[in-house]
Amino acid sequence: MNKNVFYIPLSFAGLFFTFYFLLASSTNFLSVEPGYAIGEISRWCERISGGFFREPANALSNIGFMITGLFMFWILANEKKVEGSRFHGPTLTALTYAGAAFFLGPGSLLMHGTHTAWGQWADWLSMIMWISIPWLVNIFTIKNWRESLFVKTYLIVIGLYGLLSWFLGTDLGINFNFWFLSISLWTITEVLQTFYSKPLRVLSGFIGIAVLAVFGKFPNEIILNFSEYWWVILFWIPALFINEKYESNKKYFPWYWLGILFYISAWIIWLQGYPEKPNCNPDSIFQPHAIWHILSSCATLSFFFFFRTAKTK
Repeated sequence: MNKNVFYIPLSFAGLFFTFYFLLASSTNFLSVEPGYAIGEISRWCERISGGFFREPANALSNIGFMITGLFMFWILANEKKVEGSRFHGPTLTALTYAGAAFFLGPGSLLMHGTHTAWGQWADWLSMIMWISIPWLVNIFTIKNWRESLFVKTYLIVIGLYGLLSWFLGTDLGINFNFWFLSISLWTITEVLQTFYSKPLRVLSGFIGIAVLAVFGKFPNEIILNFSEYWWVILFWIPALFINEKYESNKKYFPWYWLGILFYISAWIIWLQGYPEKPNCNPDSIFQPHAIWHILSSCATLSFFFFFRTAKTK
């Protein structure tokens, strides 16, 4: 067993909560979002608390991400690398994925726990850190590019986006939606990887538009509001790199579809987590947004096992 692979992130989890409680004891660490007050219902349905966590259920449910992340690290620490796989053993790719999945917990907890602007930034950045990995992994695997180059590229993308979003906002001031872009790019790379053909390569960007439709953003809305959705032109990025069929034995059942099921279920429940919804109970520990966190953490773990099925022949 490579003990450091597991005990380093475990120690980070302990340090995170230690510093959180120490800083939360001061008057400068916690806040309340503008327009809200202690005792009122937050924009995520839960009643705002004057304790260590502004939204206790929504904040602490993020421990689920940390647990699943630690479980991934435990698996990787107890196995050796396997030739042809980037997700068996403590490889750079697998560790990056596990680390991003783990950090979804602290990132979201900081938002729901502190109600600060920087907490919201940490939450969004943690989401981008995770969702940008699958499509990058697919491209780098298909092109057989080095894992070290993958990590460098990933860190540059995340570092640059994190810095710009701190000053310009999550849309970078240009209506850029990195979250939906990454979801679409992931789907496009999966389809091209499995069903590659030259015509499909040309039409691949429309797969991303279909993905947006699943989330309620239909083509007519995109056309009528193109200044808001201009980034759909980036849906053709995978076609620039994936120019031949890639042979692998990646299996989509059950882990990929189980992950999709977890995520879609979480998304539907997440849509119910607003004060104006009739089933909003601000004093319940079973908050829709908290359930979203738990189901989403299960999705990250399912996709981890899915990527482990991908081995080059």
